[in-house]
Amino acid sequence: DVCSSDLICTRMRIRRKVVVGYWKDENTLHKIAVWMRVCAGWADSQDMLIIRFGDQMNNVAVTDGDKVEAEQRMGYHVDYCPVSELMEYHKEIKAADVDALVATYFKEYDHESSLEDKSTEAYQKVWNAAKAELALRAILKAKGAKGFTTNFDDLGDLEHNGFDQIPGLASQRLMAEGYGFGAEGDWKTAAMVRLMKIMTTGKKDAKGTSFMEDYTYNLVPGKEGILEAHMLEVCPTIADGPISIKVNPLSMGDREDPARLVFTSKTGPAIATSLIDLGDRFRLIINDVDCKKTEKEMPKLPVATAFWTPQPDLATGAEAWILAGGAHHTAFSYDITAEQMGDWAEAMGIEAVYIDKDTQIRNFKNELKWNSMYYKLNK
Repeated sequence: DVCSSDLICTRMRIRRKVVVGYWKDENTLHKIAVWMRVCAGWADSQDMLIIRFGDQMNNVAVTDGDKVEAEQRMGYHVDYCPVSELMEYHKEIKAADVDALVATYFKEYDHESSLEDKSTEAYQKVWNAAKAELALRAILKAKGAKGFTTNFDDLGDLEHNGFDQIPGLASQRLMAEGYGFGAEGDWKTAAMVRLMKIMTTGKKDAKGTSFMEDYTYNLVPGKEGILEAHMLEVCPTIADGPISIKVNPLSMGDREDPARLVFTSKTGPAIATSLIDLGDRFRLIINDVDCKKTEKEMPKLPVATAFWTPQPDLATGAEAWILAGGAHHTAFSYDITAEQMGDWAEAMGIEAVYIDKDTQIRNFKNELKWNSMYYKLNK
C-alpha cells in the first residue's frame, strides 16, 4: 500500500527521492533518469580513494577537513602519498613513451611551431610535463584512485628527484579522463569533481565539468562577474573553441615555467559547488551561475578561464557564499542541476544550501541558523 509505505518511511525518517507521475510518461521517465545519475554518483563515492601528493597548503584551512567523518558519511578514503613515492614511478617512465605523448600534444592542441624545436628550453618543459602526466597516471592506476590533489609547496627535491614544474598540464588532462582533482591539497573538491564527472558520464551534448577557483572580480556596474581561473589546472572539457598548449612563467610554486592548456570556457547556465567542513557537519553550497564571454582577450593571463555572474547577482551571490563559508575552490559543471546536487547531499545525509535567483540575504541568514539547530538536534 503506497499510503502506508509513505507514512512508514516518513515516520522512520528515511531519506528518499519522490517522483510523481505515470511511469510511462516521458516527463516522469526523465525525472527518474536524472535521479539515476545521482544514484551513480552516490555509488561511486562509496569506495572513492583520493590520493594527496603532499599535504594541504599551509594556512588554508578550507582545503582540509575531517577525513574520518568524510569516510563514515560519504565513503571517501583520503590517503597521503609522499612525492618521493610518486617519483619512483616517474623514474620508470620510458623516454619513448614521453616522446609519443608529446607528439599527441602537438597533434591535439594549437601551439607555436617553435615549441616543437627540441633544442629549446620550452620544448623540454613540454617533455617534462608529459613525463609527469605518465607518472601520475601510472600511480593513480596502480592504487585504484579516483582523484588526487597536488600542492605547489611540496613538489619534491628539485636538485635530486622532484618535479621541475607544477604538474598542471597533467592535472588538466587527467580531469578530462574522469579523475577528480583539487589544488593545494583540497581533497574535498577533488572528490566533488570526480562525483560530477561520474554523474555526467555519457550525457548527450555535455558541456563539461572542472575544478575552478575565484580569481578576481569585475565590479563595474552592469558588467559584474567573477573571472574564474587557476594557476594551471582547469579541465579542457569546458573549453569553447581552440585549446592551446603554452609555456609561460608562473610566480607560484618556486619552480620553472610550466606547460599548460589555455582556453576560454563555454557560455550558458551552470552550477558551482563547495563542500566545506563546519566541525560538526559537512555543508554543500550550491550556486547557480551564468557563464558569459569576457569583453576582451587577456594575453597577459595565459591560463584557462571562465567568467560568470552568480545568481541572483554578484553582490548578493558573493555575500551569501561568504556567509555560508564557501571556499575559493569550486567543483563546476554545465551539465548538473542544483536539484541533483541537493539530492546527492540528501542521500549522504549532509546539509545543502542553495544560492540562486530567489536568494535574499535576510532569509538566507535565517536558513543558516535554522539548519544549525536542525543538525545539532539530529546528530
